[in-house]
Amino acid sequence: MTTPCIICVAITGSLPTKEDNPAVPISIAEQVESTHEAFEAGASIAHCHVRDDAGRPTSDPGRFARLKEGIETHCPGMIVQLSTGGRSGAGKERGGMLPLRPDMASLSVGSNNFPTRVYENPPDLVDWLAAQMLAYGVKPEIEAFDLSHIVQATRMAADGRLKTPLYVQFVMGVRNAMPADKPIFDFYIETLKRLAPDALWCAAGIGPAQIVVNEWAVAAGGHTRTGLEDNVRLDRHTLAPSNAALVRRVTDICERHGRPVATWQQARAVLGLPLRG
Repeated sequence: MTTPCIICVAITGSLPTKEDNPAVPISIAEQVESTHEAFEAGASIAHCHVRDDAGRPTSDPGRFARLKEGIETHCPGMIVQLSTGGRSGAGKERGGMLPLRPDMASLSVGSNNFPTRVYENPPDLVDWLAAQMLAYGVKPEIEAFDLSHIVQATRMAADGRLKTPLYVQFVMGVRNAMPADKPIFDFYIETLKRLAPDALWCAAGIGPAQIVVNEWAVAAGGHTRTGLEDNVRLDRHTLAPSNAALVRRVTDICERHGRPVATWQQARAVLGLPLRG
C-alpha cells in the first residue's frame, strides 16, 4: 500500500501519572518537549489534554492556549487536536478552548461505559460542541467508542451538523466498552464505508490493545493513534520510555506493511486542513 499513514500521538491524557510511568509529561513544558520528540519520530497529529499545577485534568482555555502555542512554535506544521473529553470538565466548559481555533478537536457523539463510570455525552451537549466546531472552523475527530457512535456521526453529517468528509476514530479496548476484537473492527470499517463512503478513519487501542489495533489499522489502510495517554507500557513488563518510542513502534509497523508515514504536509492534505508552519 502506498497511502501514507497518519500517526496521532496522544501525549498525556487525563489519567496516567508519574507513578504510572515517569515518562508521562504533565506540565506544559514537558508536553511540548514530548510532542516535539514524537513529531520528529513521525507523528503528525498531537491529541492534547492539559493538567493543572497538581497534575489534575482541567479544561482551562489558558493552559490549552499555552500548549497550542508551544506545539506550533516547536513543531511547525504539526496538527493540533484539542480534547473536549469529559474527564477534564463538565457541560459546555468542555468546549471552552474551541475559540482558540485549533486544527482539530475530538468529539464523542454518544455515551458509553468507562471502567468506573458512565462517559456522558448527552445529545444537547454533542450538538453544541459540533456547532462550536463549525463556527470556529475546527475539524472534528469523531471518537467512536461504540457502533452507534458511527451511525450517529453519519446522521449528523447528513443533516449538516458535521462537515464532510468525516474523520472517525475507532476506540477499542476500554474496559466495559468495545473490546479489541478483529471481526468488530472489520465491521466498523464496513459500516463506515457503507454509510459514509467518503469518510476517513483511524483507530486507537487502549492498554495492551494499543499495538494490536495499530497493526490492524496500518494493515487495513487506515490511520492510527498511539501515545502514553492510551498505554504507558511497551509490553506487560516494560514501561514505554517516551511518546516518541511508541510512535517509532508504529513507524516500524508501517515499514513492515509497506506504508509510508505521512508527513505533516501529507496529513493536512488528506484531512483537508490548511498548510501552516
